[in-house]
Amino acid sequence: MAEKENTRLLALEILLEAEKKNIFVKDALHKQLFQKQFLSKQDRAFVTRLVEGVTEYQVRLDYVIDSYSTKKIDKCKPLIRCVLRMGVYQMLYMDSVPDEAACNECVRLAKKKGFHNLAGFVNGVLRNVERHVQDIRFPEEQEDLAGYLSITYSMPLWIVKKMLVWHGEEKTRKMLKASLEVTDLTVRVNEEKISVKELMEKLTAHGIEVKEGYYVKDALHLNKINYVNRIPGFKQGEFFVQDESSMLLYLAGGAIHELEKTDKQELKILDLCAAPGGKCTHFAQKMGGSALVEARDVSEKKVSLIEENRKRLGLDHMKTVIWDALVPDTTRKDWADIVIADLPCSGFGIISKKNDIKYHIKETQLTELANLQRTILTNAASYVKPGGVLLYSTCTVNPEENTENAKWFLDHFPFEKEQMVQLMPEALKEFVVDGYMMQLLPGETACDGFFIAKFRKKKEI
Repeated sequence: MAEKENTRLLALEILLEAEKKNIFVKDALHKQLFQKQFLSKQDRAFVTRLVEGVTEYQVRLDYVIDSYSTKKIDKCKPLIRCVLRMGVYQMLYMDSVPDEAACNECVRLAKKKGFHNLAGFVNGVLRNVERHVQDIRFPEEQEDLAGYLSITYSMPLWIVKKMLVWHGEEKTRKMLKASLEVTDLTVRVNEEKISVKELMEKLTAHGIEVKEGYYVKDALHLNKINYVNRIPGFKQGEFFVQDESSMLLYLAGGAIHELEKTDKQELKILDLCAAPGGKCTHFAQKMGGSALVEARDVSEKKVSLIEENRKRLGLDHMKTVIWDALVPDTTRKDWADIVIADLPCSGFGIISKKNDIKYHIKETQLTELANLQRTILTNAASYVKPGGVLLYSTCTVNPEENTENAKWFLDHFPFEKEQMVQLMPEALKEFVVDGYMMQLLPGETACDGFFIAKFRKKKEI
């Protein structure tokens, strides 16, 4: 029992660190597991499931706790809040853990962390839930659709209401269902170093489950992995972790075709918000010596990450620069053939991969993010040379941050819609709107939610 208590204690410390420091749970989890590599594979799996499960189902867990507690969950101390969520999650979702054990161990944790005076409260709430677990009443679908979807899929109510307005009931249900599904690790093969077939064979030989990409030919989907940096070929730069949705940006850019239109030997490509480097390294990898890629981001830490990936992948025709995209740069006026503006957003398209995004974002931030994007797009417009291309992308499903901003951009700058439907995989062409915009929604495709718009700067202004 002591061993399981230690794993529960570790899970508690991870959840508590994320809550107190307001950081993403996945970051706290990876840091702690990396520091405790002596843990068995089974114990790591238990901690990971408990931490990620509590995070993923937090809305639903809090609803259950509030139904059987004399004190609302948001009024409890952070540690007690985490302990109660852990206990209820084990009761509802971990069949391998007896309800009594879940309750007893959580009471033990409260005492161990110095909350002897609240151990009785923890015990009372969890025993109450244990006795009535089959009788929990959830919102009725017919009477309160948003409330029902919120608790069923553990999504904050305000986000559900927004999604219903943005995309309607059918698509909202698909997105919410997808937000709780386990996803593969998707990687982009660095074909400058290894072929797709060779990497598949190499990984399979090491016991990793490998599937081919659904849309992009140099994508692979991996399962049965432990640490990413221990996957064979990672340190050698044979692949980059990247979802297929963001790989589509290279296809949309049509860089090879852009080069053919010019009489130059290389294109100039500028990525404004590049960390950790997925899109800029994709362009650099595919174009080789035919493009000079300049990757920028706001801080030394972010740029160091891009630089680390650049070196690992062996990309020489690429430079990194620390620059805040909100600040205009007159040295880059009319400079780039292609500007990549993959902008900060609410992230509603990647909740399945980072499931506590839904707790970090606030409703008031949506308009702030849309306005921030407009500032960066204003700067980006000046960097594109006449006749050049601007690629605008986000990983959200909020129209205010994507389709509405795309239309705003066309109204305010000397750009026109640039057709990209012909560049997209056949299976995704139906999602291209008006030829120049594409909105992918979670649950409708086998990749993240993602938005791309493509513009061309007018030659005569």
